[in-house]
Amino acid sequence: QVQLVESGGGLVQAGGSLRLSCAASGRTFSSYAMAWFRQAPGKEREFVTAINWSGGSTRYADSVKGRFTISRDNAKNTVYLQMNSLQPEDTAVYYCAAKTGVTYSISSRYDYWGQGTQVTVSS
Repeated sequence: QVQLVESGGGLVQAGGSLRLSCAASGRTFSSYAMAWFRQAPGKEREFVTAINWSGGSTRYADSVKGRFTISRDNAKNTVYLQMNSLQPEDTAVYYCAAKTGVTYSISSRYDYWGQGTQVTVSS
């Protein structure tokens, strides 16, 4: 069982940056692939980025490539999402997710979810 708690969301102007954190409980954090998804009002949850257990493999949605960076610190049981050059279309609730095995961009593949953190980008 893994419990995930996101933090770091907030209000930022377009062009600004935020760093989200997702703290995980449990001793086996390093065995989990981790991902960030987001959901804007009236829209489906969408994949943002994922990282494998070691941090050696990552994948990104085209919409965030070159602007967002996922990383993890297995010693701290934490995964991060550095978001730069934020745009109003990045406004959403951001969710952290975990699964065993390889990364996927499909939300139904993930077993554990955090409660989400709101990111609002003003124009």
